[in-house]
Amino acid sequence: MTDFLPVSKEDMVSRGWYSYDFLVVTGDAYVDHPSFGPVVIARVLEDMGFKVAMLAQPKWSDASAFEAMGKPRFGVFIGAGNLDSMVAHYTAAKKPRSEDFYSPEKKAGLRPDRATIVYANRAREAFGGDMPIIIGGLEASLRRFSHYDYWDDKVRRSILFDAKADLLVYGMGEYATREIAKRLKRKVRPSELTDIRGTAFITADEKPCVFEKISLPSHEETVSNIKAYADATRIEYEEHDAVRGRALCQSCQGRTLIVNPPAIPLTTEELDEVAKLPFTREVHPMYEKAGGVPAIEEVRFSVIHNRGCFGACNFCALAFHQGRMITSRSHESVISEVENMTHHSLWKGYVSDIGGPTANFRHPSCEMQKEHGMCANKRCLAPTPCKNLNADHSDYLELLQKLREISGVKKVFVRSGIRFDYMLEDKNDKFFSDLVKHHISGQLKVAPEHCIDSVLDYMGKPHIGVYERFMDKYSRLNQRFDKEQYVVPYLMSSHPGCTLSDSVRLAEYLQSRGRQPEQVQDFYPTPGTISTCMYYTGLDPRTMKEVYVARNPREKELQRALLQWKRPEKRRLVIEALREAGREDLIGFDKKCLVRPDAARSGGYKGNKNNLPAQKSKADPEPSTPVKITGRAKGMGGKTAKPTTSTRNVPANKSNSPANKAPSGGAARKRGK
Repeated sequence: MTDFLPVSKEDMVSRGWYSYDFLVVTGDAYVDHPSFGPVVIARVLEDMGFKVAMLAQPKWSDASAFEAMGKPRFGVFIGAGNLDSMVAHYTAAKKPRSEDFYSPEKKAGLRPDRATIVYANRAREAFGGDMPIIIGGLEASLRRFSHYDYWDDKVRRSILFDAKADLLVYGMGEYATREIAKRLKRKVRPSELTDIRGTAFITADEKPCVFEKISLPSHEETVSNIKAYADATRIEYEEHDAVRGRALCQSCQGRTLIVNPPAIPLTTEELDEVAKLPFTREVHPMYEKAGGVPAIEEVRFSVIHNRGCFGACNFCALAFHQGRMITSRSHESVISEVENMTHHSLWKGYVSDIGGPTANFRHPSCEMQKEHGMCANKRCLAPTPCKNLNADHSDYLELLQKLREISGVKKVFVRSGIRFDYMLEDKNDKFFSDLVKHHISGQLKVAPEHCIDSVLDYMGKPHIGVYERFMDKYSRLNQRFDKEQYVVPYLMSSHPGCTLSDSVRLAEYLQSRGRQPEQVQDFYPTPGTISTCMYYTGLDPRTMKEVYVARNPREKELQRALLQWKRPEKRRLVIEALREAGREDLIGFDKKCLVRPDAARSGGYKGNKNNLPAQKSKADPEPSTPVKITGRAKGMGGKTAKPTTSTRNVPANKSNSPANKAPSGGAARKRGK
C-alpha cells in the first residue's frame, strides 16, 4: 500500500524510524502528487533508499517547527512551492491575494514572503552551520542570478546569497538531487560539490568551476547600469542549453556565484521511472478538517506527458526553468497512469488533461538540437516558424487514441494550453480534427495575447494573421462535427512595447467582432523572463533597442480597462483612456464606439452619433468564420453576436514613436548608460 511520507516525529516512530536522512521543506500544503515539485524530489530520494520526511508550510516566526522534526542525517532540501512565493501572495498590481489554492481552505498567508530565504535561514538556525542546505524549485531557479524584483523595485542579488544555502538546484531537479544525495551520504562536504550540472554555488573566485565558463556583468554592474543588466539577461538565455551551454560566473560583493550548465534532460525511460514513484495522488489527511487543498482538483485526474517548451514566450519563465528541449513519457507509462486512475473512488470516467507546459509538444523541434543544442539567437516558432521545424503530431495523436480505448474512460480532454501556430505547421490535419472531435471539454485554451504585430514581437508570439488562420480552421472543423465549442483566448495588457494607443486598437478590434474577453492578464514582471528585463531596463536585451514601457500604475489600469470596456465599473476609466489616447471618436453612439459619452459633457443624449468614425486600416481582413467563445457579447437587436476569438491583422504602425506614447509611461530608465 502506498503511504504518505512522514510529516512529524510521531509518523517516523510509527514506522520504526529513530533517525532520518533528509528533510524536504515546501511552501505548499503537502499534496502527494507528481505535479508538486518538492514532492517529486522527496519521492526520488525515497526511491534511492533514503528515509525522507516532509515539512509543509511550517510556521516561520522561529525555528521550532524545524527543530520538532529532529535533525536529519544528511541534509535539507527547501523549495517555496509550485509558484514564486511573491507571485502566490500578490497580484500584478501588488495587492495581497485573498486566496491561495495551494493551501488548505484556500487560506492565504501560510507561507512567508520570499519563502525560500526564510525557510533556509530557519533551517540553518535549527540544525547548525554544518547541515547541508539545498534550495530549489521555481522560486530559487528563476532567482539564481542577479534579478530585478518587481515588489522591491530593485535588482536583488542571487537568492543563494540571501538564503545562505550551500547549493542551489535549478530547473528540473531529479538528476542533481540524486548526485547530491549520493555524495552527501559518502560524507562529501557541500563545498566540494562543484561539478554537478543544474546547480549553483558561491565561492571566493572562479577557480572551482570545472566547466567551460563565461563571466557575466557583476551584480554591482547590473544594479548601476541598465545596459549591463540587459546584457547579462541575454547571455543567461543564450547559455541556458544542456548541450552547448557554458557555466556562468557572476561576482557579487567580493564573492563569486558559479552557475553550472543545465542538467541533461531526462530520457523517456527516466521520465517513466519518475512517473512510477509511489505517489498517493491525494491531499495529506491532516487537511481533512480544513476541507482539503483546492489545487488537487485540477490535477487529480490529469497527466503530465512532457517537459520543456520551445515556444519560448518572452513573458514566460518555463523556458528558463525547464529548458526548450522537449522530452516525453512513453505511451505505456501514460496509459498505465490513466488505468490506475480508473480505480479511484472519485473516478467518473473523465481524464481532465493530457498536457504539460505546452500540450501538443511531444518531441524536439528539430533533429539537429540533439547534437548541437538549441539555437542561441533564433526561436523555433516566432515570429515565423524555423525552416527546420519538425511539426508532427502523429505520436501525440496515437497516444490520445490509445487512451480513449481504455476501459472505464469516457473522455480524454486536452486542457493545457496548445500552440496553435505549431498545429498549423503540421501538414496532416488528423490531429486538429481529432482534437476538435474528441478532446475539448467545452472550451479550448489558446493565447493570441494581442492583435498588434509589433507588440507580439516583443512578446515572442506569432503575428495575428496566424491566429486568424487557426480560428478559421477551428470554426470549419466545429461545423463539420456539429460541435458547439468555445474558445478561451488569453489576452495581455501593458506588456513592454504596448502603448495606450495599441490597447485602444485591440479594444476596437474586439468591439468590431462583438466580443468581451474574460481572460485578461495585466503584464506581471516576474523574475527570470526577457519581458521583465524589458520592463526594468526599457531595453530589448536581444537588440539593445529602447522599448516603450507602461510603468505608471494608472496607465496600466487604463490599458486593462480598455480590454474590459463593456463592464460598467470600467466605463470612466475607458473614457479617460480614450481621451488620453486622442481617440474620442470612440466615445459616442455609433456601433463602432466603445462607450457612450458622459451626459454632462455631451449636453445630454440627443441622438447624435459623434461624427468621427472609428478608423479602420485598409489592411484589416474581414472577420473570420465565427466560433463561440466564453464572455461573448450581445450584438444588435439583443441577439448573441457571432462569437469568435480570431483577431484581425492590424499592421504594426509607428506605435512606439514618441507621438503615440502615453505621457505616464517611459522608455529606458535613466540609470547608467
